[in-house]
Order: sequence, then structure tokens, then C-alpha cells
Amino acid sequence: MAAVQAADVERMGFQLALRRRGISDQAVLRAMDEVPREYFVSPEFTDSAYADQALPIACGQTISQPYVVGYMTEQLEVAPTHRVLEIGTGSGYQTLGFGNVTILAGDGFLGAPERAPFDRIIVTAAAEEIPQALVEQLGAGGKLVLPLGPRNGTQYIVKLTKAADGTLTREDLIAVRFVPLLPGQAREL
Repeated sequence: MAAVQAADVERMGFQLALRRRGISDQAVLRAMDEVPREYFVSPEFTDSAYADQALPIACGQTISQPYVVGYMTEQLEVAPTHRVLEIGTGSGYQTLGFGNVTILAGDGFLGAPERAPFDRIIVTAAAEEIPQALVEQLGAGGKLVLPLGPRNGTQYIVKLTKAADGTLTREDLIAVRFVPLLPGQAREL
């Protein structure tokens, strides 16, 4: 019983930390509360699953820190009817409990043109430049959220909104540090 209580306290602290850092979308907070993050990290890191830090996963990648997952998801402004493309899913954690998910292995720079257009696109690895293929796959009124910047320099979460005429509005949001978005398909190391 003490273990259950300790886990409950840890989850409450996790939710409180997200709220204190500004995550306010109730659907995002609910999803992050309901999806067991410990299932998405390597067994040796389950004790740290709810710490606000990135953790290593397969292929030399990381699962992003919970605050960044919540922040990016909130900025995406996803509705139940949206078609969403996630690039760089890594562990799969950011799908946040959806059952209607199709997993594709491929080059994230290319997106999924055969399934476009998308209402929302989220990229969870840093690109040095905005991938044009993803912009082309974004539908009118769509939003693209991604970390952008050089591998060894300042990166920002950027939100692009595509108008009906195809023009993009860019918002630079918060400074972050992500693993790089690499061409090709990930391979187990």
C-alpha cells in the first residue's frame, strides 16, 4: 500500500509541476496523467519516468522531458477531428493514448505525402531548417510545431500556421535542446 501511495504522490507532483510551468489545457493534462510514462522508458529509468528531464531510449534518441511534451502538444491545439502527423515519435509517448494511430517507419524529412494533407504536424527532433515537404503536407489553417535550430546552437520551439493562401505565420516560442532530426530511417544501435 505504501508503494501505491508513493506512486500517487509522484503523479500528483508531476501534474502540479506541469501546471506551475504553465500547461493549462485540460485535455493535455488529463492525457499526461492517464498515460503511464514509465511504459515508454527503458527499464533502468522507470524510477525517473516522471522527472522533468529527457531520458535515453533506443536508437540513440531520447524521450522528451514531460514539460516539453505538454508544451508542444498544447501549442499544437489538437481537436478530435484533426489529422495529425508526428515525426520523430521515438518511444510513442507523445501519441498520448490515442487508439487510431498508424505507425510508419521512414525518413521524417519526407513526411507522409500519401496521407496528406494534415491539420497538425509535430516534429520531436530538431531540424536546422524548416522541412519544406512538411510545409507542403500541411493543410490550410494547419499548424506545424517543431524544434528549430543548429545542432550545437540555440534551438527554439517554432509554431507555423498555414493560411488558406499558403502563407506561413511563424512564432518562436521557447528555447529548447533536442536531438537532431536526421535523414533516413532510424536504426537500432
